[in-house]
Amino acid sequence: MSKDYVETDPAMGEKASEEMMRLREHCDNRLIGLRVDRFSWWTHWRELADYILPRRYKWLITPNQATRGSPINQRIIDSTATISMRVLASGMMSGLTSPTRPWFRLETSRQDLMEMPDVKTWCDECTSRMRVVFAESNFYNGLGQMYEDLGVFGTGPMLIYEDFEDVIRVQNPCAGEYYLANDQRLRANVFYREFVMTVSQVVDEFGLQNVSPTVRQSVNTGGASLTREIRVGHAIEPNADYVPKAPGTKGMLYREIYWELGTGRNFTLRVRGYHELPFIAPRWSIVGNDAYGRSPGMDALGDIKQLQVEQKRKAQAIDKHVNPPLLADVSLKNEPASMLPGGVTYVSQTAGVGMKPIYEIRPDIQGMMLDIKEVQDRIRKIFFHDLFLMISQIDTVRSATEIDARKEEKLIQLGPVIERFQDEALNPAIDRTFNIMSRAGLIPKPPKVLQGQHIKVNYISMLAEAQKAAATAGIERVFQFAGNLAAVDPGIMNNLDSDEAIRQYGDDLNVPSKIFRDPKVVDQMRQQQQQKQEQQEAMQQTMAGVQGAQVLSQTDVGGGKNALQSMIGS
Repeated sequence: MSKDYVETDPAMGEKASEEMMRLREHCDNRLIGLRVDRFSWWTHWRELADYILPRRYKWLITPNQATRGSPINQRIIDSTATISMRVLASGMMSGLTSPTRPWFRLETSRQDLMEMPDVKTWCDECTSRMRVVFAESNFYNGLGQMYEDLGVFGTGPMLIYEDFEDVIRVQNPCAGEYYLANDQRLRANVFYREFVMTVSQVVDEFGLQNVSPTVRQSVNTGGASLTREIRVGHAIEPNADYVPKAPGTKGMLYREIYWELGTGRNFTLRVRGYHELPFIAPRWSIVGNDAYGRSPGMDALGDIKQLQVEQKRKAQAIDKHVNPPLLADVSLKNEPASMLPGGVTYVSQTAGVGMKPIYEIRPDIQGMMLDIKEVQDRIRKIFFHDLFLMISQIDTVRSATEIDARKEEKLIQLGPVIERFQDEALNPAIDRTFNIMSRAGLIPKPPKVLQGQHIKVNYISMLAEAQKAAATAGIERVFQFAGNLAAVDPGIMNNLDSDEAIRQYGDDLNVPSKIFRDPKVVDQMRQQQQQKQEQQEAMQQTMAGVQGAQVLSQTDVGGGKNALQSMIGS
């Protein structure tokens, strides 16, 4: 399996090259600039994580934290937002990239080429192989996490690397770790990250010869030192030193740098060059030149905070109603008193002595619950909860057609988001995987007619199928109408090409092209059928003549002659 990248071994120690020093200085300085640009988003993400998804956020990248597993969801009293976020992620997953059904297909840009059987077969085979790679890798796990990040933080970057065992392997950096920057087309093409790795992980990934003396010392010490964490910097960006057809990383369009944060400027762990961008960074929606996206979680944050406060106040009201603060006579001070049902408190006299609530409250619990339900409904609508759970909420669904129609309806409302996600996530992810497989020899050799042709992706999502369903319905109505007219004018059917109709119908329903015979083979079969039919008709005519002669020979017309003899004058 060939590598999809080119790697340069950086020089280490006192002999570090000026080029590596310059590259390391560039990465440190750019990281500082990206950190400043991200600051307002970083603080906003913290609030979103506190109230919706606490475990997908890093406030500070700090190594060797002993409190990493402590409870961090104290601000979540009502988990409506978290549940709605999960429904949104699951709905997007099943509606756009379901692991259980085909959701994309490779095609050519030229329709005339797609009508060629060998081209169709090649595209179907490539599509089938890519689906296998996606299913056997952790691609769908990464997509599921990406949908959650999109719904909460508005941005969901994912790294896509070549993997020896699974062909591809994906990683999902969490909010607070990564930094992004846009290119002139407003697409994220710069990715920086701060994260932690243990000493043993750093050595296994980058090699002992490339790490700093501090890490090598920890390796020599061994034992608990191997689990010590260090901060690692990670950068992916267009290669500023790119030279077409140059050897090494300079001949690659994109470069990737790893380095140890906080060490000398000359230490780089690894430098690689890539043919294409090895990460994707979809955004839910963007404004202007923003590198980070806006999300349903941001829209719902005010309602989420209100919900937590109302739930807290409701609990306090119930607590004060059931267990109110008491007012007691001073004579009861330091005397045993029972607050249990049926308990008895003994006093020397009863006149004016006892306990009573300081104030009596009669909270409107029903009104509080109605207002809380209203807030919960608003949060669910913002997260499209009502759309994605529409099927389970309907008791009158009678057919699979009705279920598909309702799924199509919900996806139409997400149209702009779907278009952006396909452009920023699915298109580059499929291109990246196809190129990795092609360089590894996992893609079959294309037909000669495809040389120099562009291969595009046709998405078979619920929305696309809804659009194509209209085309198949149109074909059915035309043939039904023509069939009715054929009773009056049989020649009307000459206007329709049934062969082309059945193939177009199959394409619209995403039927594999393998089940359709080559048109040339169909023509040969028809010629053979016609010849056989002509032979049968000739035999039938011959048999009819023989039978007629036999009847005439057996018919007596008098004078000692039969009808046959009379006809031939014998």
